[in-house]
Amino acid sequence: MKEQSPYIKGRGAQMNVHNRFFSESTELLDDFLNYCAVEGDAPESNKTSFLEVFPKTIVNKVESPDVGMGFSMNMYQGCEHGCIYCYARNSHEYWGYSAGLDFERKILVKKNAPQLLEEKLKSKNWTAHTIVMSGNTDCYQPAERQFEITRKCLEVFLKYRHPVAIITKNSLIARDLDILKELAKDNLIGVNISITSLSEKTRMLVEPRTATIKKRIETVKLLSENGIPVNVMLAPIIPGINSHEILPMAKAVSEAGALSIAYTVVRLNGAIGEIFSDWIRKAMPDRADKVLHQIAECHGGTLNDSRWGNRMRGEGELAEMIRSQVALARKKYFAGKQFPPLNKSLYEQYKGGQFSLFG
Repeated sequence: MKEQSPYIKGRGAQMNVHNRFFSESTELLDDFLNYCAVEGDAPESNKTSFLEVFPKTIVNKVESPDVGMGFSMNMYQGCEHGCIYCYARNSHEYWGYSAGLDFERKILVKKNAPQLLEEKLKSKNWTAHTIVMSGNTDCYQPAERQFEITRKCLEVFLKYRHPVAIITKNSLIARDLDILKELAKDNLIGVNISITSLSEKTRMLVEPRTATIKKRIETVKLLSENGIPVNVMLAPIIPGINSHEILPMAKAVSEAGALSIAYTVVRLNGAIGEIFSDWIRKAMPDRADKVLHQIAECHGGTLNDSRWGNRMRGEGELAEMIRSQVALARKKYFAGKQFPPLNKSLYEQYKGGQFSLFG
């Protein structure tokens, strides 16, 4: 009889890890949320479950000085895409869940996000700042096909003529091309598409439930052809897995119409180090030690570096080689291209002319 493979197909994480905030209270919360979301399911079911939550606010000020955004909003907590390297996994622990498989299988849904966003934009104290959808988890993850919260939020941004940026790796964004085109007419939208590899084999291991590479490049082309500015995130660069693809990826996305590229060097913060290490020993056992060693080499001998300015780019010889390749790619494939700043003036005009009606 053939021995069953320990690898869980269709998922990134291969385990749940201990929740650093674990206590009796979070254990009880976990039991309650599980009951609400998946009553009757087996505890270790690989099925994705959804639970509606009711936040009081949806727009968050970003305090980190090196992530390139001032405000973000997330319609979903947890992400079914299952990207093994995802820094957002750690945020699931605040809900009493694990950053591992729970992050992919237990998705919290904020159906009231459009109403909360509108309340924010109607506030007399709010001035126009680009709000980034997906600062934490992907706003076009598979759940969006069912709940359409992202689309409803885009309608709010269009109504108030407010600038918005999107980060996604899902071709589902093409569904909302009609709204995106309207936003683009007034320079109110910028889209960041994440492409981590040109290898479908690599994509299926590292990002198991994301859109295919072909679909993502087609999405870059579709958006660009319709006047929607696209920046491509070559992120994260993982030494020994996709670091050799920087120039080919840059060439492909430039030819598809992208105006710019950005990158980060992978860092395995919080619980991600244990999750990633377990995954790579199962998914890529032949190169696990080499990859882990090279990641550590980029972060002063550890898998994570939390220092502002260093954590996203890394340091040392390998990190410098990655930086040099990106610089060459920009010079070679993006000369004369520029991602435009978004328009903040229309919201202020709209606010001045319309908000007086609210008293």
